[in-house]
Amino acid sequence: MYEYDEKLLGERLELSKNRISQIRGEHSDKYSSFFEHVADYILMCMDKFDKSNSDYDELINNQYDISADASGHVSKLKRLYSDINNYENSYLNPDYAIKMLGEKLGGQYSFLYNELMALVPWAYEKRLAYIVLFAELFLQMYGVYEEELENSKESSNDNLIDEDKLRHKNNECIYWFYHDNCDSFTDCSVSKILDVTDYSNVLIKNIIENADFKSLGYLYAYGANITDNEIKFASYVNGLSEEQIDKMASCYVGGFVKGYESARKDMKKKSIVKVEYPIGFERVVRRSIELFNEYNLNPIFSRDGVYSFEGGARSRNTYLSSMNKQWIYDHKNDKGYYFDKRFYNRRLEAIEEAFKKYSEQAKKFAGPALIQTFGEKEFNPVNKKGSYQFTDKQNKWNVEYLSKAGVINNNYLPRDEYSFTIIAFPIPEIGDDEFFRTVFDKTMEINTLDYNSYQRMHQAIIDILDKAECVHVLGHNGNKTDITVNLHTLNDPSKETLFENCVADVNIPVGEVFTSPVLKGTNGTLNVSHVFLNGLAYNDLIIEVKDGMISDYSCSNFEDEDECKRMIYENVLYRHDTLPIGEFAIGTNTLAYKMGREYNIEAKLPILIAEKTGPHFAFGDTCYSHEEDVKTYNPDGKEIIARENECSALRNEDISKAYFNCHTDVTMPFDELKLIEAVLPDGSAIPIIKDGLFVVEGCEELNEPLE
Repeated sequence: MYEYDEKLLGERLELSKNRISQIRGEHSDKYSSFFEHVADYILMCMDKFDKSNSDYDELINNQYDISADASGHVSKLKRLYSDINNYENSYLNPDYAIKMLGEKLGGQYSFLYNELMALVPWAYEKRLAYIVLFAELFLQMYGVYEEELENSKESSNDNLIDEDKLRHKNNECIYWFYHDNCDSFTDCSVSKILDVTDYSNVLIKNIIENADFKSLGYLYAYGANITDNEIKFASYVNGLSEEQIDKMASCYVGGFVKGYESARKDMKKKSIVKVEYPIGFERVVRRSIELFNEYNLNPIFSRDGVYSFEGGARSRNTYLSSMNKQWIYDHKNDKGYYFDKRFYNRRLEAIEEAFKKYSEQAKKFAGPALIQTFGEKEFNPVNKKGSYQFTDKQNKWNVEYLSKAGVINNNYLPRDEYSFTIIAFPIPEIGDDEFFRTVFDKTMEINTLDYNSYQRMHQAIIDILDKAECVHVLGHNGNKTDITVNLHTLNDPSKETLFENCVADVNIPVGEVFTSPVLKGTNGTLNVSHVFLNGLAYNDLIIEVKDGMISDYSCSNFEDEDECKRMIYENVLYRHDTLPIGEFAIGTNTLAYKMGREYNIEAKLPILIAEKTGPHFAFGDTCYSHEEDVKTYNPDGKEIIARENECSALRNEDISKAYFNCHTDVTMPFDELKLIEAVLPDGSAIPIIKDGLFVVEGCEELNEPLE
């Protein structure tokens, strides 16, 4: 795609534009209404593509007053995103599309429109080839519709389109479009991580380095769905002192560097760091670039790593901002329209080729540095009838594909050779202005807690756990948790340990101690009354475990038990029939727990913070996935030997059985916790937490926020 002749692409763009502009009024049935609506949207995107250079300069150079909107930037961008912001009555909504276009074709056309939503950011990035390709896909499917419309007029069926034939031809268009362009799309995905010349990186880096943050017009230079959250967040961050900005940037970059130091990895070989941040945080990112540069690291930015808050998630193909999580949820399985065994093999070949192309850059990859957000309104998904559902075969193929793709990814970006860091801050949506500022300050306090103090308290807990054969966790106050976690055996306790002493390096804030359990002998029930996992709320989540593997699960989100199971199957098990417990941990950041309770924002805390607010179990891969053979040490010099379980131990025999490419933490709150005790080989037990309070000598400080 990057080697296409620009002149030829320009000619194809003009041809597409001319044909699309003729669509309005050509026909008059329910399908023509859809095509006319989407045609208007595509033409607006093409118009933005033609003008984006002049628009961009005006936006980032403090020449634009968003309140006046003299050039119409704000109103035009709102029009482009109007169907996301008015989702329920939009063709983007598969149920609405089915209502208007019928069950056989509504879902297909909703899929098509959703894919075309990528045209907005591509117009701002000047990604001409992709605009041309997707405009031509639209015209191809419009041509199929016209052909069937003509056939219906020539037949004796009262001018009714044969929907089965049209559906079949649409399937052919969609399938071969993604199959034939698989190499280009895959190259794009890999280049966004490793290539400084990628369209997204050029645009975003220009904004970070050159925008005048005194004017908020620069926010619209992304071509994203800018909401009140971005505007308020940018206003707040741009009003902070240089000292505060430097403190946040230093905490963020410092965590990344500490990750290399604690893992004893060599950062001198690296030169590329992938930076992800929320729109509005540009001042902190600009300072962070300066700090990364001091370590000879060059940040790379991509569209999927720069997002707005409402929803936080990005559509799989579009990498847009979303103010509607239901939109993302409805289209999460859309690749099912073209995903089969042939495509899955084609995609794996393309991934291999793309990584070969960027193999030199891959050697320099230092890892991702993520700034996340929290505070969005609670989202309870609705299962739409019109959303695509994978077939059983597609489920099987998808699990296989993700496993094999993960292996290729690890071959070129070995986990044992790079690190990462994650930090999170609240967004204005969390409450009124005063409440937001208060929670922001509290979060900053939590993110910068004393490293050494927690390290000492963690060690006191680990010293007890290292004596144990297993750990028993028991809930109360209605919580049904009763689970025994089997532990590895230490051969030399003077040099070895079971639990990692996790302080503020890769995962900010401090603190937890965690291990990879032995699966056999790990049995029982895990229950949480209310928990957020990957942006979705679960009520009365129950997970049954037998020999370390999930044996059953349920929740009370829907009246239909099957719907509840499907939600967990798709979004916690990621369509695996079962998953192992990859991690057992005791979170120690009771100050974060208190913040959640005091300000009633527990449900809004990201997993990054939530996992530190109590004991938690992670389902999927261990924390040492693909790094099991790399020796890891605690600050006291002891080697952490619990780096694998019976599943990951299969990596040298059958790697497809060793890894699951997911890791989801489920955290229990302290007030639902009766007991955590270390059970010794002789059957005696030493309590770690009793009635929701730490009882280990030297850890009294942890109870102060709980009391």
